[in-house]
Amino acid sequence: MRFAIWDTRPASTKRTDNRHCQGTRQQVVVAGAIAGLVSRFCIAPLDVVKIRLQLQTHPPRRSIPTQTSVGPIYRGTFPTFQAILREEGITAFWKGNLPAELLYILYGSLQFSIYRSTTLALHALPLPFQPPTYIESFISGALAGAAATSLTYPLDLLRTRFAAQGREKVYQSLLGGIRAIWRHEGPAGFFQGIGAGVAQVVPYMGLFFSTYEALRSPLSTLALPFGSGDATAGVLASVTAKTGTFPLDLIRKRLQVQGPTRGLYVHGGYMEVYDRGVWDTGRRIVAREGWRGLYRGLGVGLVKAAPASAVTMWTYERALRELKRWEVLD
Repeated sequence: MRFAIWDTRPASTKRTDNRHCQGTRQQVVVAGAIAGLVSRFCIAPLDVVKIRLQLQTHPPRRSIPTQTSVGPIYRGTFPTFQAILREEGITAFWKGNLPAELLYILYGSLQFSIYRSTTLALHALPLPFQPPTYIESFISGALAGAAATSLTYPLDLLRTRFAAQGREKVYQSLLGGIRAIWRHEGPAGFFQGIGAGVAQVVPYMGLFFSTYEALRSPLSTLALPFGSGDATAGVLASVTAKTGTFPLDLIRKRLQVQGPTRGLYVHGGYMEVYDRGVWDTGRRIVAREGWRGLYRGLGVGLVKAAPASAVTMWTYERALRELKRWEVLD
């Protein structure tokens, strides 16, 4: 199965098997948007917990605790759930949900559409031989992820900042946040940490799509939940890609909350200042917190990634199937 191809031949010459009936460009965009919308709503609480854990700095290694030293607020996934619920209420798990929903809708649409276009372009190249499917999927997935990340990055930054604020709101609304960032940080403020974002998403999406393509066909022959191997392949692909690129995700999150509002989030004024780019941020995290510092929140990140990818791919496949079945946007 390829996400990236729609059949452009005349109707009289089109084949009806699944390998060549992958929907139109419009159907892919709509199916991708639906998949992103549903997935985001389901995993929002896990996302908030992950962001809180990623942003939390820990005392330097081998430091001696004192009465004035400030320790970490959160000490694990479940305690973090409990702390947020107790101190901020259940609605806190959907902080930043509006920019996140917009992010997932736009990102999902762009990702699947660009993935399809890239694969179609690769097929059109006059190459002396056809590259293996996993190479094709890696290239298409990496380019789609980089483009979608760059185009939607301001929404990702806003999602992070809203999820990081506690009972005392830093931004009262999405529009207010946009105005404040523009006024105090300028256009560049919307793209803090984008280097880490693109550096992460290229290998992540490449690994994700190539692994998904490799696993989906074998798993489709097994008796699995929901009637296919789409969800299971999505889970395994996401876990593999997420673990390999998680340090860059953490670095991106810490860079996103830098700026004049840095001391106003849940973690307060003791949040570290990172102002020299991706490499320096990673080096300083390792120096202060050890290599474990680059993997804060990995557990909940994997827990989040599995259902998120499963829901995304399962919803995408079925939304596209229904759009083709009812000839919507044909």
